[in-house]
Amino acid sequence: MSEESSSVVIDHGKSQWSDLWKKEDYLAIWLGFIIIAVSILAYTTFGPKAEFAEKITGLSQVQQAELDKAPFKTIAWHNAQDDKGKLKGTSTPFGKFVTQWVTKPGSWKSNPLDAVIRTEAQAQALNEKGMAKYEEAKGNLATALAAAVAAEGAAAGASFQDQALNDEAASKISAWRDAHKAAGDAKKKVDNKPYNKIPSLIGLCVFLAAIFGVGIAMMGKSMPAFMQGFVVVFLVAILAYLLGGQAISKQYGFGAEAWGVVLGMLIANTLGTPKWVLPACEVEFFIKTGLVLLGAEVLFNKIVAIGIPGIFVAWVVTPIVVVVTYTFGQRVLKMPSKTLNIVISADMSVCGTSAAIATAAACRAKKEELTLSIGLSLVFTAIMMIAMPAFIKAVGIPEVLGGAWMGGTIDSTGAVAAAGAFLGQKAMYVAATIKMIQNVMIGVTAFCVAVYWCTKVEVQETGKSVGAGEIWHRFPKFVLGFIGASIIFSIMDAGMDKDLSKAVLSSGIVSGGTKLLRDWFFTLSFAAIGLSTNFRELAKYFKGGKPLILYICGQSFNLALTLTMAYIMFYVVFPEITAKI
Repeated sequence: MSEESSSVVIDHGKSQWSDLWKKEDYLAIWLGFIIIAVSILAYTTFGPKAEFAEKITGLSQVQQAELDKAPFKTIAWHNAQDDKGKLKGTSTPFGKFVTQWVTKPGSWKSNPLDAVIRTEAQAQALNEKGMAKYEEAKGNLATALAAAVAAEGAAAGASFQDQALNDEAASKISAWRDAHKAAGDAKKKVDNKPYNKIPSLIGLCVFLAAIFGVGIAMMGKSMPAFMQGFVVVFLVAILAYLLGGQAISKQYGFGAEAWGVVLGMLIANTLGTPKWVLPACEVEFFIKTGLVLLGAEVLFNKIVAIGIPGIFVAWVVTPIVVVVTYTFGQRVLKMPSKTLNIVISADMSVCGTSAAIATAAACRAKKEELTLSIGLSLVFTAIMMIAMPAFIKAVGIPEVLGGAWMGGTIDSTGAVAAAGAFLGQKAMYVAATIKMIQNVMIGVTAFCVAVYWCTKVEVQETGKSVGAGEIWHRFPKFVLGFIGASIIFSIMDAGMDKDLSKAVLSSGIVSGGTKLLRDWFFTLSFAAIGLSTNFRELAKYFKGGKPLILYICGQSFNLALTLTMAYIMFYVVFPEITAKI
């Protein structure tokens, strides 16, 4: 590889069979799919799927009998639903084993050690602190249940033919459910247990160093050099989790991803990242593997469930914003680098870091340009996830519209869900689903950018035509892994009962497998970005403040267009779908 090409995200090249076990993109796919395969086998073939299916069938029969008997959801119906909710893959022996050994530092207020160590005495003190509220909540629950039982009994005495008695029963049952939720929340405050996460973090470090180290060796790089430096990258990631778990950081949405970049940059630009650490700063290998795993969370059934309005918001607005922002950057701002322009445009319009990585590979952006784009995205994500819910509440925007607006504009999936939760359950559901639909655009954007760059941009710049095969060479192959994972999990989800899918897929394979490791891979990537970033190299791209102006102008257009489209789709064209959410 030439000196010039070593600074770009991906190089020209010819496809060979050996790419399948030597190239980073393919190795990310293999590693991602090994994790997926192990998770699926653990929770289905060797796991509790059959046992869960039998229990859910019995509980569904109870619920159907209750619905046939009464014109409202009875106490027995809700109890059966609660029993379904207790069926979780993460509660099985394998699920507990995995969640223990892939654990992250927890939350804390004043002592960082609380995030990794909690003694028996500390756990007991926390439980005693919350006991009074729990006892009060239990008392309220018992009172509400007694009222619900009496009201349902009265309705049953009239054979559920008296509408007034039915309404009274439904009202009392609703109040009981509220008390049930309050008691559940209070119970979490008295269910604290002692822990020491240090041994499992050491074990996880060794495990991750080994699996990525094998990939590094297959790429022809030094595995010992990688494993030596990986310890530092992992430590920075742990510190990022520690700072992201601090109460004030959590309140303002400054999570581990942002802290990873900040800490890494501080080290790199003050002490200086030691040269022996740099071989472990495999930013793209970490995040590409994480993105393959992200595909497991993009389910077509959920896309269909929210319907055409969500698809319009995610799939119509996004390409318009990408094209308009890029055009604005070229014609108005006169951005000196087209690759920086398109990476920022895609990063800001599609879904942040994931889209930035795929787009940078497709257009051969410089690594510094990718780092700059990701940095801008992280800063604005933190700002928007706090400012948008506050603004939406202040001006009284409906929950569904607010959720759709945030889902289409905030870059990070995690930040979207957190911001949606500030507004309510509906907003969180709509926001997370639209972001999931938008994630599909990662592959589409990468493909379109690869085609445009090969057939237009490089032809204009070099005067040489580029063969169609270069589009394939340029296309980031890990996106195929992302799409493949999405298809596999969508088929599995469609083939299962809704409750079984929730117990085995969402609460097992994903929550107890792929997502746990995905979170780590993303954080390792951000730590590596920071550790390998030199401000002096980035400074030249900030000349005239054009990248910042581009991001602000593009995001402003994105906010206006997404809000307009969401309002038209959810409240003018398809209000009946909105009413069902």
